[in-house]
Amino acid sequence: MIIGMLDVIFFDLDGTLVDHRGAVFAAIGRIAQESPGATAGPAELASAWWELEARHMREYLAGACSFAEHHRRRVRAFLPLLGEPVPAEAEQLDAWIGGRYLPAFEASWQCYPDVRPALDALERLPSPPRLAVLTNGDPGQQRAKLARFGLLERFEAVLTPTELGAAKPAAYAAACRLLGTTPDRAANVGDMLPSDVTAATAAGLTGIWLDRGIDFVTGGPSPTADAAVLRIEKLTELTELAFCERTLA
Repeated sequence: MIIGMLDVIFFDLDGTLVDHRGAVFAAIGRIAQESPGATAGPAELASAWWELEARHMREYLAGACSFAEHHRRRVRAFLPLLGEPVPAEAEQLDAWIGGRYLPAFEASWQCYPDVRPALDALERLPSPPRLAVLTNGDPGQQRAKLARFGLLERFEAVLTPTELGAAKPAAYAAACRLLGTTPDRAANVGDMLPSDVTAATAAGLTGIWLDRGIDFVTGGPSPTADAAVLRIEKLTELTELAFCERTLA
């Protein structure tokens, strides 16, 4: 059967619809160049920030801190690398994020060129599936990304841990319930094999790996996937993807 037989397709956001990694590295690279006391070059500092983001994002998703606090933890660890003092007050850390990081980060957002053509093609199917975004990110920031590129209205829902009460992988079952569908009638498309494909498949959805030729975490070559993994290189390939009878029977 073809993808048009699905009820819902969930899309990951960062690395799938919007180039999050590229925006982070561009923003920190710019900040590093403007910091005369930096202890390393822009590329090394961007890598350090990326590692801090991953560490403290895991803490946020585990419920160990708020989204704002996960930002503060990053800044506390990062400012010494810029050769700058670490403010004691949370308000000053928030001001650094709001005044120095977020403007550079948001200015660097880029939507992948295959996104709009893929959504258009899905909508033209005789029985188009419902479309939703399923992301572990902050709801306000994620909606702002989609709105920037005129994509917010293309999706029935933007689902985050805030709405679902859980992050991926537990979010898959919750997202299906919220949209009134069942996992066997849903697919999840994303660029990260463990969280977007393997976990979605384990939850009963059809996991589809968007292989953009780069490992989102390391920046190196794409990981090696099992031959059974449903793999596409561009989102525009979704309408050509045939599923086995076991998936959609």
